[in-house]
Formats: sequence, structure tokens, C-alpha cells
Amino acid sequence: MYLVLVVLWIIFNGQFTVEILLFGLGISAVVYWFMCKFLDFSVAKDLLMLKELILFLWYAENLIVEILKANVQTFRILMSNQFEPEPVIVKFRTDLETTTARVLLANSITLTPGTITVSLEDNEYLVHCLDKELAEGIEDSSFVKILHKMEELRARSRK
Repeated sequence: MYLVLVVLWIIFNGQFTVEILLFGLGISAVVYWFMCKFLDFSVAKDLLMLKELILFLWYAENLIVEILKANVQTFRILMSNQFEPEPVIVKFRTDLETTTARVLLANSITLTPGTITVSLEDNEYLVHCLDKELAEGIEDSSFVKILHKMEELRARSRK
């Protein structure tokens, strides 16, 4: 957060000199001290937010890659004359603990072309897939692994 404050100071100044940088470092330090003392901020929480940001960016990158791969598969299925799609409904459970992680997984599945989350109750998902090929490995996808890491990080920070 301290670095964010320094960068904002430089951006809002509109110019960059050594004096502005030094003054910004000082002002940002005072503001950060105030935030730590009165607004329940700390260096540990800042590091946690940075780790969560890194995991979220990893998740977003993974989601984009999976969307692109599913686009290619779906396009191939729809444009093939010899291949007849075999729609399937898959039911699976996860051991994700938080509602946020469960909903994020359901939305990620729905965002991926060729699949849609029909229902989510507790930890049980019901997913419609355009073809059985799209359903392979859905219950232990990379989304679930990253969401587990996010939950572990959050759980460790609470202790």
C-alpha cells in the first residue's frame, strides 16, 4: 500500500523530480503510518493482498487459456460434418469451503464455451456440456486447484 501511495503521489503531481519523489516518500510514509495505526492496516495484510492478487491473476490467466481452448473445441464440434455432438450432464462435488470459491468456479465453468452450470447446491455442481469431450476432467480442473490455494492462503492469514 505504501508503494501505491507513492505512485499516486507522483501521478497526481504531474511531474517527476527528485524533490517531488523525496517529499512523496515522506508524505506517503506518514499516511501509511496513520493507516496502520487507525485503519487496521499492516505490512502483513499488504503482503497477503499481494499474494492474493498474484493468485487471482494466475486464475484469470488460466481462465482465459481455458476459454480459448474451449472455443477451439466447440468450433471444431460445431463445424464438423462427420462428428455428432453427444451432450452430457455431469454431476460432481468439490471440497471448496467458501461460497465465493464455489460461485467463482460455477461462473468460470459457465464462461467456458460449450459448458454451463445448471445448478449449484452446497458443493454439488450440475453442468451441461455440449459434448462428452468437454466434460472430461471438469471436477479436478485447474480452476479447483487454484481456488484451493486461495482458500488455504486466506485460512492461514486468519490464524
